[in-house]
Parts: sequence; C-alpha cells; structure tokens
Amino acid sequence: MSQLRRREFVGVLGSAALWPLAASAQQRGRIPRIGVLWHAGSADEEGSNFVELVQGFRDLGYVEGSTIVFEHRFPNEEPARFRSMAAELVQSGVNVLVGVGANAAPYAKSATATTPVVFIAVPDPVGSGLVTSISRPEANVTGISNSAVDLIGKRVEVLKEMMPELRRIALLVNTNAQVAPVYVEETRAAAVRQELSARTYSWRSPAELEPAFNAMKEANIQALMIAPDGLAFTHRALIADASIRQRFALSGWSRPILEAGALMWYGAEPDAIFRRAAVYVDKLLKGSKPNEIPVEGPTKFRLGINLRTAKALGLTVPPTMLTRADEVIE
Repeated sequence: MSQLRRREFVGVLGSAALWPLAASAQQRGRIPRIGVLWHAGSADEEGSNFVELVQGFRDLGYVEGSTIVFEHRFPNEEPARFRSMAAELVQSGVNVLVGVGANAAPYAKSATATTPVVFIAVPDPVGSGLVTSISRPEANVTGISNSAVDLIGKRVEVLKEMMPELRRIALLVNTNAQVAPVYVEETRAAAVRQELSARTYSWRSPAELEPAFNAMKEANIQALMIAPDGLAFTHRALIADASIRQRFALSGWSRPILEAGALMWYGAEPDAIFRRAAVYVDKLLKGSKPNEIPVEGPTKFRLGINLRTAKALGLTVPPTMLTRADEVIE
C-alpha cells in the first residue's frame, strides 16, 4: 500500500463543516474567473505545466476571454509573494483558486475557507495537511497529487539499477518547503533498503547551490536526487549543469529536468496531471462541492534516460534499462 493511501486511514473524518457553495458562474450570467497561483516567476519558467493546464480547459470547450478568464500569478518562489498573491486572488472574487505544487498549495488553502481550492501536483496532500482524507477531502480543498513522495523509493531503486557500483547519494532539498522533512525521511529509508549511504544538503536560493555542490564533491557523492518542489523545477538547468560539471548522476522527478540535463527521471506523467486539473475546476463551476470530489493520484508513470548526459559523465547505461525506458535522449 502506498504511503499516500496508508496516510488516508490515519484519521477518520467527522461531519464535514458546512461552507457557502460557490454557485455556478455561468448560471449567474457571468464569465467564470479562475485564479492560478503558480510557483515560478513567469509562464515561460513554468514551461509545459502552464501550457498543459490551459490546454485542459480548451479540451473541455472553454474559450479564454469569452467563456472563462484566468488570473495568473507568479510568486517567483518568494514566501511573501505567495501569501500576498493568494490573498489578492481571493479578494478579487475568483470563482476557483488553483494552487500549483507543494509550495503554492498551502498558501492557497490559507487564503480562504470559502472559495473552492484545487491543488495540482502536490506530493503528499495528507501529510502536508491540505486534506485529511483522500477519498473525501474536507472543507473547500481538493485536487490532484503527483505522488512524488511515494515514488522516492522507486527512484532510488531505479538509480541503483542504472549504476550498480553506486554507494553514496545526496539529496538536495529546499528547506523552505513544508514537506522537506518527509523528503529527507523517505530518501534515507530508501537508501537503507538499497544499502546506500545518503546525505542531505539544503538550499533556499540559487546562491546556495555552489556551496552545496562543493560540499557534495568533498564527500565523494556519486549521484544526486533533488526533492520535488517548485524551486528545484524553476532552477533545474542550473542544477543539471552543476551536476554534470561535478560528475554527479542527477535523478529527477519530471521530464523537463531530464531535458535540462539530468541523467534520468522517473515519475508521474505531468502533462496528464495538469490537463486533468481543468476537469476538477469544471466540476466546481458546475456546482460540485470540493469535499465531494476525491483527491486523485497519477495513473501514468514514465522512465526517461539522457544518454548525452551519461556520455558526459562517463557512464554506460545497462541495456536492460534502455529497454525499460519510455524515453531516451540521444
């Protein structure tokens, strides 16, 4: 049983608190307005996630500016901006507030007890306190998990299969992320299962990357895992470049990290998650209650390998891994 499902049974919900329903904006004759609290500094930095979310609404027949309006906010990973932008969106009267990722979602929830909130790509919704139950979320919050915490063990396992000689790994974790302790705990446990030693290196801004990488080099680290959060996604190219320079095999959780230069990625298919979020918002606009819409986890998982990076690191990828891979960059 996955960690996500195990935690579902930790507590049992009492009677759900009543909260004012957001009546369908279409029924009121108004164009619905959707507030989206991202994590990076721009749509370009969000990359395919931005594109796929917008496409999800188009797939449902929405036309931007005609049948739906988006209010996008980009906090650039700054806690104060997360807080102020979430409050701004709620005060502006959006019909649904979307929080993208583990960093943005808690601020979206904290900003309102009445406006429906949909989170996207949150690693551990129960453990991070966004909901108390997967099958029946409480109050005004629901959404889609990327199960990134649950997949840490599998990612370590795949990395060991790719590098049989692997002995020492590192975890680069943004200590500002609320779920940082969970990432550390799961990575250490996974390392023990694979008979690896694991060290944790913290960072909270790009300026802290160089000291962290220098410390890893002194510790003779062979491979690096990055905790899945918005900061690492935004600065994926910097992390990938530094990993190649220091000759660390970088393992990530999303395809854009592979494209940036990671050796491998294993995780949920992000495009499907972001498109699916539009379905959640659509249900809410049509009158459903958030606490009636179960939190979903991913159904598609992919393994990608970057042979260009393997060559730069002097690594030979086992043929069995190439056969298993869903995508290979040559």
